[in-house]
Amino acid sequence: MDALEMTLLFDYYGDLLTQRQKQCFDLRYNQDLSLGEIAEELQVSRQGVYDNLSRAEALLKNMEDKTGCVMRDLKCREALRNIAALAQGLAHHADAKVSQAAAEIISQAALLEE
Repeated sequence: MDALEMTLLFDYYGDLLTQRQKQCFDLRYNQDLSLGEIAEELQVSRQGVYDNLSRAEALLKNMEDKTGCVMRDLKCREALRNIAALAQGLAHHADAKVSQAAAEIISQAALLEE
């Protein structure tokens, strides 16, 4: 998994990590530090950093495998964008009821995106 995927998993499941795992994760994925730099920052061994990150990544992936929350959310967001785009195409329809319904769909889609 790439850094973006790991960060997304952290947003969903990060509260399940220990404080040390959260620190290592933040320094690695948000601050882009190397394992050696993280080890120096936290005054632990490079192996300790590696172990903490490995456990954290495994836990995050495992939770996603079991729950699928991130994948489901991404699919819902994509479907919502598609619905809004289709409604946008109907927004200027000659029939006032159709264009009014399209405007309401667009409005509701915007609420869901927040």
